[in-house]
Amino acid sequence: MDHDMIPVIAIVTLFIGLPWLIFHYVTQWKKGASISVQDENLLDELHVLARRLEDRMNTIERIVAAETPELEVRRPAPELPRSDVRQIREK
Repeated sequence: MDHDMIPVIAIVTLFIGLPWLIFHYVTQWKKGASISVQDENLLDELHVLARRLEDRMNTIERIVAAETPELEVRRPAPELPRSDVRQIREK
C-alpha cells in the first residue's frame, strides 16, 4: 500500500465512517427505546387481570375470615396506587 493513501484513509474513516457508525447505533437505540402498541395493550390487559385477581383474593379472605373468626388473615401492606400505563406514557 502506498504511504500517500494512509492519511486519506484516516480522514475518510474519521469524518465518514465514525459518524455513520454513531448515527446508526443512535437510531437503533431510539427505535428500541419505545414500547410497541401490542406491548402496551398486553400490559393493560395484565393490569386489569391483576386487579381482578386481587379483588377475588380480597373476597376469599373476607369469606374465610367470616366463617372462621379464630383464623387471622395476614396480608402485606398495600402498595401505593399505580397509574394507568397510558397516563404515564402521555406525560
